[in-house]
Amino acid sequence: MVDYTRMTIREYQTALSSSSPTPGGGTAAAMSLGQSAALTCMVADLTLSKERWQDGWKAAEQAQEVAIPLFQLALELANDDSKAFEEVMSAYRLPKDGDREREARSEAIENANIRAAEVPLQTAREAAGLLQVLTGLAEVGNANTVSDVGVAALLAHAACRGALLNVDINLKGIGGVDEMLESASMISETLETDLIAVLDAIETRVD
Repeated sequence: MVDYTRMTIREYQTALSSSSPTPGGGTAAAMSLGQSAALTCMVADLTLSKERWQDGWKAAEQAQEVAIPLFQLALELANDDSKAFEEVMSAYRLPKDGDREREARSEAIENANIRAAEVPLQTAREAAGLLQVLTGLAEVGNANTVSDVGVAALLAHAACRGALLNVDINLKGIGGVDEMLESASMISETLETDLIAVLDAIETRVD
């Protein structure tokens, strides 16, 4: 399996643009999460390195605490998402000639789809958590980097919303997954409000 952690940006974009099912939207969502985390750390560093922005140091430290672990985790999620979808495709290729084979194939497909939903659900959870700490950075961080906070917020939002789409489609028609669906719904409920809070804070400082 391809390891996206070892790809150049150009190689990754070429793979993403190909007709191969992987990498797909779930992997792209995880990579967006990583980019958001990187931008968050840039803004935090530029806040912590200046006495002028001392009022924003606490917010910057909190943002860093959330963002730094996502550098590696986002890449792992990108790989895991592609691997999970390949397992779904493998399940669909199982034989279905007799009743036992059809039953085994159906069970394998269902289990693979649940796994394929678990990965983007984690991506969504991590992206939502990152988005929530960006409001403070937008409000009191280095004012020269508020546009970067905005881009980080939009990337985190895209990562979360895109991941949730993958959760929904992979769990469609599967029973016994109420807990996962409820978790996804809870993440979705505050997502737009959290994004607006960051963008409003940026607009206030720009004005």
